[in-house]
Amino acid sequence: MERSRVTGVRRSAGLERGFLMLLVILVTLAFLWLVAPFAGAILWGVIAAVLFAPLNARFLRARPGRPTLTALLTLLVITAVVIVPAMLLGAALLNEASGAYSRIRAGEIDLGRLFVQLEAHLPGWAQRWLESVGLSDLEGVRSRISRSLSSSFQTVAGQLLSIGQSAFGFFLALGVMLYLTFFLLRDGEAIAAKVERALPLPADQRDALVSKFVAVIRATIKGSLIVALLQGLIGGLTFWVLGIPSPLLWGVAMGIFSLFPAVGTGLVWVPVALYLLATGSVWQGIVLALCGFFIISSVDNVVRPILVGRDARMPDYVVLISTLGGFEMMGFNGFVVGPVIAALFMAVWDIFSRARDQPVTAQSKSS
Repeated sequence: MERSRVTGVRRSAGLERGFLMLLVILVTLAFLWLVAPFAGAILWGVIAAVLFAPLNARFLRARPGRPTLTALLTLLVITAVVIVPAMLLGAALLNEASGAYSRIRAGEIDLGRLFVQLEAHLPGWAQRWLESVGLSDLEGVRSRISRSLSSSFQTVAGQLLSIGQSAFGFFLALGVMLYLTFFLLRDGEAIAAKVERALPLPADQRDALVSKFVAVIRATIKGSLIVALLQGLIGGLTFWVLGIPSPLLWGVAMGIFSLFPAVGTGLVWVPVALYLLATGSVWQGIVLALCGFFIISSVDNVVRPILVGRDARMPDYVVLISTLGGFEMMGFNGFVVGPVIAALFMAVWDIFSRARDQPVTAQSKSS
């Protein structure tokens, strides 16, 4: 009788735990569905809070007992250092892109003739291949480029219209990001402690996982975006000094491509350098090639270890695959989400392998 009662109590407790777990999963999924429209704003709010937490801690040491004031000061720094320059850069980039397209439409930049000039300096096998695909005559090249530009213009115009229509949504998401960043800066330690306690892991594994998450966020931002900013800045200045049109566009392109390891900025400056050499601008092509190889491409190898450190780095092939996968699935946000997921994947498996080996090690020592 006593045994059956104990069995019934255990079964009831098991059902209660199962129902509670199911309820937690369902409510969590519902909450994720609810906040999905602001996933990007939440992501960048968390990133900003993690990245600027040391600055906020420094303000807090200078003004102890004033967490609200220090969080506001940090938020002002984020706005002045990140938000405002990014918006100004976007406006300048849009203006330069519009100017470049206007020059192409007006005939000031004849891409067809530039292509033919380049084709004349190519080796014979390359010229025969271009002829086989119908790109050997000037008018054919011009017509194809004109059709491509018309299609691109329609696409860009549609995107600009979409941006104009969703301006309210953009500023709403920006407000959500800054609002969330403020509270994460002010109450971040308490929130992190609650999250750690909720994880069903031993204390050492919880600490390792949270520490890895924070380290990966900072490494991704400092090691990727800052390096991308430097490479884009150096590349754009190099193009401006050499008199190459639209240096801001080229600089932004190099900054974006630098987020992809192994390929990087070479996808931009190598073809431009080859074009300059082939069209007779020999010294410009040589200078661009030297700057690209020795300066632009070397920034990653010199600056990233200083900002991140060797220990926080992942293998380049993991970064490349995770970055491409994140970009394919989530767009620009994937540049951060992809490497973070990959790093957490490696961290979780490392924790799992260590936890699995611990009993074996303890048993071998006792024997």
